[in-house]
Amino acid sequence: MAETTYLEAIRQAMSEEMGRDPAVVLIGEDVGVYGGAFKASEGLLEKFGWERVIDTPISESAIVGAAIGMGYAGLRPIAEMQFIDFIACAFNQITNFAAKSHYRWGAPVPLVLRGPCGGGVHGGPFHSANPEMYFVHTPGLKVVCPATAYDAKGLLKSAIRDNNPVLFFEHKFLYRRIKEDLPESDYTVPIGKAAVRRPGRDLTIISYAAMLHTSLEAAAELAKEGIEAEVVDLRTLLPLDTDTILASVRKTNKLLVVHEDTRTGGIAGEIAALVTENAFEDLDGPIRRVTSLDTPVPYAPPLEEFFLPSVAKVVSAARELAHY
Repeated sequence: MAETTYLEAIRQAMSEEMGRDPAVVLIGEDVGVYGGAFKASEGLLEKFGWERVIDTPISESAIVGAAIGMGYAGLRPIAEMQFIDFIACAFNQITNFAAKSHYRWGAPVPLVLRGPCGGGVHGGPFHSANPEMYFVHTPGLKVVCPATAYDAKGLLKSAIRDNNPVLFFEHKFLYRRIKEDLPESDYTVPIGKAAVRRPGRDLTIISYAAMLHTSLEAAAELAKEGIEAEVVDLRTLLPLDTDTILASVRKTNKLLVVHEDTRTGGIAGEIAALVTENAFEDLDGPIRRVTSLDTPVPYAPPLEEFFLPSVAKVVSAARELAHY
């Protein structure tokens, strides 16, 4: 066992899968000589060569288009974007080609599109986005948002082995802050399965990515007051693990959803609808949300702090809900 960062877990997953399957290739901006904007692919060029670690121009649409073609040709491309905000440049390629290809003419697209998302590092409005819900709304895609080093590695391995296009959002705030002992042996984490990170009885807090850690900190604070919150890590947003969500709500009878994405159209609204439709009689209080504000991500640190969910905000909302 070795303590491994979230970032190193991603590098290990790519290296091991490239070693396991010669069809796996890495393509993207500065993934080769430079080793990736955050050094996620450092050393892979030296290990696997130019034919499998391919630097591209800064053109997200071209990267995704080329990767889709590679998938059609029998390869299993991993396409990296330096900052996931610019995935918008490839929106048409992703939603109208990759997502619909299997439905339209039976052609699988074994593509993993990965890159850093999220705020908390003062990256400003063009380098801090959480664009996952644009793609959760697109049938044919899978959307993965790991919160731990173990899951980052195991879910990325599952994504690479999947015959469907998978969007893999890596929260940059976690890259070097989260460390974990990982197994030496090969393992995967199933796509579409949530995890209960902390059992509780008084309310359920559902979250994912960096906000899982905020939620766990909040749960620890609430426990000092005698409020035991159950914390559920979604891990995958599409497909959504409805069974785990509903089981937790039926156990605790109250629900708080926490996410870093902006409020309107966020996954909290979908989860609220899901629970209302399937477990309304089990609720003992209104479903609550703690999210970012409906604005671009501010650059100034005090404004970004005000914009993002925090432990204090989660504790306050959870306390009110627990006492409802």
